[in-house]
Amino acid sequence: MAARTRKKLPIASIIATIPLMIVSVGVYIFGIGLSIYFSFTNSVVFPDYKFVGLRQYERLWTTDIWLTAVKNIWLFGVLSIIANLVFGYLLAVFMDQRIKQEDLLRTIFLYPFAMSLIVTGLVWQWVLDPNYGLNATMHEFGWTSFYFSPLNDAKTAIYGLVVAGIWQGAGVTMAILLAGLRGVDAEIWKAARVDGIPTWRTYLFIALPMMRGAVATTVVLQCIGVLRVYDIIVSMTGAGPGNATMMPAVYVLQMLSDRQNAAQGMAAATTMLLPVIIVLGGVGIYRLFAGRKAVTT
Repeated sequence: MAARTRKKLPIASIIATIPLMIVSVGVYIFGIGLSIYFSFTNSVVFPDYKFVGLRQYERLWTTDIWLTAVKNIWLFGVLSIIANLVFGYLLAVFMDQRIKQEDLLRTIFLYPFAMSLIVTGLVWQWVLDPNYGLNATMHEFGWTSFYFSPLNDAKTAIYGLVVAGIWQGAGVTMAILLAGLRGVDAEIWKAARVDGIPTWRTYLFIALPMMRGAVATTVVLQCIGVLRVYDIIVSMTGAGPGNATMMPAVYVLQMLSDRQNAAQGMAAATTMLLPVIIVLGGVGIYRLFAGRKAVTT
């Protein structure tokens, strides 16, 4: 019998990853822990290590601007995620037809995602501006009674942000869901055609439920993107009119910079971290139980 060869530890690879591990632990984990601690203090411009309990959180949840930001993030998040999933899946179905110039179209659809959110916000601010964009174009065509300026109205400004979010995020959603579609077994498509099932029903009721992993990945990425939304708000509306489009990330940055209330900003940031932990934890638990169920069956 041939002697078993011992696997050597990849010492060089381990050494190469040490700086990354140090940065991850020292910056991210330590930084998050320190931020959480400061949320229980009275820190303003400079750190204050005196523990004051839940005082900052009590102030946070009695502040009208923060409550407006929370309401806006829910509205923006639900509309953006649903719309991105719908449009992204429709684009994925379209791309799955083995059309010509697929690579070119995929690049075009993904291009908005590659752009800076600041640029995206400025472009859509111009498009929705009543003096330059769509509104002015319609007037030039003779439709002088046409008026469309959602960003100037506190009741509709959030929907203008949703439109920009869809334009920026639908392409990457399409790419993930298209990969999921291409992973569906070809025999399933053949069986559906033999059974006379319409193509749209196959995509909606057979292929889509089989893409749970791709859909879950998309939803997690969209949720994290919604919680982190900042650039597009600042570039399009500046959180206005008034505070009509205030978002939690904007609130945090304002507290840390303009209002010099670090403890309040850290409390808001810690509150924003909880939904991310819940979503990631839920996905991890679901995959764990799904994996165990697959093993037992």
